[in-house]
Amino acid sequence: METTGRLKPHTPLRPSMEEAGIYARESEYLGRYVQIGVAGQRVISVSFPSSPDPEAGGEHPLLERVFAYLEGARDDFTDVNVGLTVPTDQRAVLEATRNVPYGEQVSVERLVRMSGLDPDEDDDHDTVRAALAENPVPLFVPDHRVRDGPSGAPPQVEQRLRNVEGL
Repeated sequence: METTGRLKPHTPLRPSMEEAGIYARESEYLGRYVQIGVAGQRVISVSFPSSPDPEAGGEHPLLERVFAYLEGARDDFTDVNVGLTVPTDQRAVLEATRNVPYGEQVSVERLVRMSGLDPDEDDDHDTVRAALAENPVPLFVPDHRVRDGPSGAPPQVEQRLRNVEGL
């Protein structure tokens, strides 16, 4: 598998995403499971539980990509359809976060600007931090690339994701 250079192109996941449900697989690297929720051809949740949902399936093409990523394959997951059910101001933050390239990081201050918010307003900084902390799809909305912000993933998972990308 390619581990350096340009991002490896992937076939969009739309056809394989039709199977709604919960999927999970244990990651030795993370020391926990990677669990994704899929509905309406969109990823609606990503979590990292110590044990999976009892009804979770273990096979999904997106899990294959996640595990390749955890093993060093460059993937920005920008072609993955995510379903964000968050307030509009938080949606703008999470959509801006998706634009932070693989292997790069930004500050909360920069993300405030990228989101079209006012960097001089404390409330806008709070909006960014709340959006990151409540991110329902960490990894696909790469909050681990925001160096001084919270993450929707547990701290040890966030650090492992940063390590994967050399951050």
